[in-house]
Amino acid sequence: MLHGYGASLLEGSLLTLAVAFASLVIALMLGLLGAVAKLSRVRPLRWLAQGYTTLIRGVPDLVMMLTIFYGGQILINHLGDRFGWGYIDIDPFVAGVLTIGFIFGAYITEVLRGAFLAVPAGQKEAALAFGMTPLQVLVRIVGPQMLRHALPGLSNNWLVMIKSTAIVSVIGLSDLMNRAGQAGGATHKPFVFLLAAGGMYLLFTSVSEWAFAALQRKLAMGVRQVSV
Repeated sequence: MLHGYGASLLEGSLLTLAVAFASLVIALMLGLLGAVAKLSRVRPLRWLAQGYTTLIRGVPDLVMMLTIFYGGQILINHLGDRFGWGYIDIDPFVAGVLTIGFIFGAYITEVLRGAFLAVPAGQKEAALAFGMTPLQVLVRIVGPQMLRHALPGLSNNWLVMIKSTAIVSVIGLSDLMNRAGQAGGATHKPFVFLLAAGGMYLLFTSVSEWAFAALQRKLAMGVRQVSV
């Protein structure tokens, strides 16, 4: 059915997952830093975080990918010519991961900021009054509750991120979409391989939804649900 390209699509799908997971790590780190900056009392940090989220959410992902990959390549080699470190070829995997992580860090910033604000401030103040350190308050009091509030938003961003990894194919990375395009061109049956790629993305997102639902149930244990 796949005319011998099944193994190639599988390799591409594994690379797609690798890009998605590596990008998620970067996005979570940037999101946490951005959320802390937005909630900071230091005005320049708030301005910086606000500028970051505004810029990223207003520029298309494809434009950002091409700008960072090609523009970054030109900038680095211009500096290389000036300072004498020679030509550097940016790896498409690194460029793709950094770009997607940078993009989704802006969205996760807002998710985590809202989750922090959803935790009653009185709980933090009470824990500090009982002698807990700020780190203990974060790990034992604020963190678990924040995660419960943030999980729906994180789940949604992860599902979108998996699908957004398809843009790395435009910079030459042999991900699932790139392999599907090559197979479709070689066999003159692009529809077959696009359907196969779509099925793989659907599998990834379906498994992810199941995993997030299981985690949500685990975090909700012992929490009283109030019906309206």
